Amino acid sequence: MLKTSDFDYNLPKERIAQTPMEPRDHARLLVFDRKSQQVDHKHFYGLIDYLNPGDLLVVNQTRVIPARLYAQKIPGLGKLEILLLRKLNACDWECLIGGKGMKVGRALQVIDGPKGLVTEVLEGSKRVLRFEEAIEPYFTKAGHVPLPPYIHGYVGDPERYQTVFNKTPGSAAAPTAGLHFTADLLEKIAKKGIQTATVDLQVGLDTFAPVTEELVKDHHIHTEWCSVSQETVELITQTKSKGGRVIAVGTTSVRTLETLGQNQDGQVLKPWEGDTALYILPGYEFKLVDAMITNFHLPKSTLLMLVSAFAGREQMLALYQTAISENYRFFSFGDAMLLM
Repeated sequence: MLKTSDFDYNLPKERIAQTPMEPRDHARLLVFDRKSQQVDHKHFYGLIDYLNPGDLLVVNQTRVIPARLYAQKIPGLGKLEILLLRKLNACDWECLIGGKGMKVGRALQVIDGPKGLVTEVLEGSKRVLRFEEAIEPYFTKAGHVPLPPYIHGYVGDPERYQTVFNKTPGSAAAPTAGLHFTADLLEKIAKKGIQTATVDLQVGLDTFAPVTEELVKDHHIHTEWCSVSQETVELITQTKSKGGRVIAVGTTSVRTLETLGQNQDGQVLKPWEGDTALYILPGYEFKLVDAMITNFHLPKSTLLMLVSAFAGREQMLALYQTAISENYRFFSFGDAMLLM
């Protein structure tokens, strides 16, 4: 049985990227060929050299919402911090609320926003919060983009925590592998005969949480909403039929595509949307993904387990040690890997 400690590694703090690389595609790229076991050290703009005409890039077109809000208790003036995790309906959101006494019926006033009411207590500091009206129109004044807790004091352009192909608002965190693409690189990729398809997965903050259970199998995987359109299904089907590769950009795209694969009707792919609780661990057989682009992930995280399922646990840990010794930059603003 796999233990959570099997996915641990020591990372010097100075390897955690605090700012994004400029330009975006000048981040470094570690390339690993699973068949030949060859490792190359490139820059992200060199990705095009590893893509073949007829391949299909699949990107997550989600947009990070300004999901951090500040509020005050009613009655009283106690201050609260709210992190929007998941929209449940027009006015109800699953949230993390930092503050005491957040029981059912507790009211609060969002600063520069509407009032809210706790309607359900979930595990830990998670709550269901009902706003008196839709919160989205207040994002401009009341919302703040919630950078990961390991990024300290970043004061740069908030759009650098968005992909250039973002479209659908809904995520609490960025699909970080996609941050390395530029419009110019995407144009060059298209000219080479590589198509790009989109999926939607609303990334939650739980994605980055370390697993705390001793045994990996005992971890309760988080759910995320995702969607795959008819157009994307057709592009995947065409690519596979012609011998091209489906290359997922980021673990969120991997999770979405493999959820689609799990829900296919026989050999026929059909559009799909809904919540996914797919937990990808070593031993998993990938159904649609032939290669993936990914950043370097936190120790003991489900994301490290996912990439280990694709390339092998021992191999991934060895690649991470190589990246550390080669001074790669880790996590959301860090460098990337191509696993193929």
